[in-house]
Amino acid sequence: MNRQRVQSALLPVVAVLVAFLIGAIVVLADGKSPVRAAEAVIKGSMANRAAIGATLEKATPLILTGLAVIVGMKAGLFNIGAQGQLLLGSIMSAYVGYRLTVLPTVVHLPLALLAGVAFGAVPAFVVGVLKAYRGVHEVIATIMMNTILVNLTDWLAGGPWMQPDQAISKTPPIQASAEIPKVADLPVGFFLAVVMAFVVWFLLSRTTLGFELGTVGANRDAAHYAGMSVKGITVLAMTLSGALAGLGGAIETQGVVGRFEPGFNRGLGFDGITIALLAKVSPRAAIPAALLIGALRASSTQLQSIAQVAPEIVDVILAVALLLVAAPMIIRWALRLRNASGVEGVNLNTGWGS
Repeated sequence: MNRQRVQSALLPVVAVLVAFLIGAIVVLADGKSPVRAAEAVIKGSMANRAAIGATLEKATPLILTGLAVIVGMKAGLFNIGAQGQLLLGSIMSAYVGYRLTVLPTVVHLPLALLAGVAFGAVPAFVVGVLKAYRGVHEVIATIMMNTILVNLTDWLAGGPWMQPDQAISKTPPIQASAEIPKVADLPVGFFLAVVMAFVVWFLLSRTTLGFELGTVGANRDAAHYAGMSVKGITVLAMTLSGALAGLGGAIETQGVVGRFEPGFNRGLGFDGITIALLAKVSPRAAIPAALLIGALRASSTQLQSIAQVAPEIVDVILAVALLLVAAPMIIRWALRLRNASGVEGVNLNTGWGS
């Protein structure tokens, strides 16, 4: 068992190292220096306090969207909709942040955060109900919901909630009372995300609810025969997942952007899938995984200016790492599907998080 745990823990590390090696080969093939590229990443992500702050800012929503995907996976659900949930949470946080003008910080800031959490949870709740009571596959439902929410938030930011006298679609800036502050150039929102990672870890590993989520994810039939409300747990898991994604969008609005701008938050929800897989569906491991990707994202400008390397190399590295980590999980899942009709104890509903 210990050997299996060590191998499981080493897989993401090896995957990242191989991905960096392939990235270095690509950079070298382009006639650029991998050493200069590595120097640019270090300088852009950790050379000084401002660079460290930028890395933490990039990592913050990634931790939360990673947690959103992890909660879903533990219950056997694959939440592809974290992107749309994050966007809805982000714009609703912005609306509360700029619309309410007479509230003190102690009320306004958490109220805007709660708006992001609540409205991130709403579309996920709808998907959970469709999954539990109508059998609609959550992957299809969340993909369709993403399309709805992306267009809805674009319309709101470019229409009724658009800042007057602006040529670019964006909401007015939030009030100072709704802003998440920085301390010594370090974003407070990052530490809130870290706290949430430990809260989710405790929930999943130390509570009855976490046990039920894991049981439903491992075998829905066994959970049903054990007297668990499989439908209720399915809805709850999706709702919690959406709430975490919405919180990521709210912190991005209140702690980084200061308003909602269409396009600024694109991709953060999908990066959450990378975080969840690199973390091997572990809430605590989502923190270093997000810091790694945050460092790469924060150094993209330095890659261009110092090493003359296109920032798309970061996407290549992340794609290779994701492929190497996800491949064993996909193979195991495919084998379960193949043997489901003839192997005792194997069930089509076995979750990703098992």
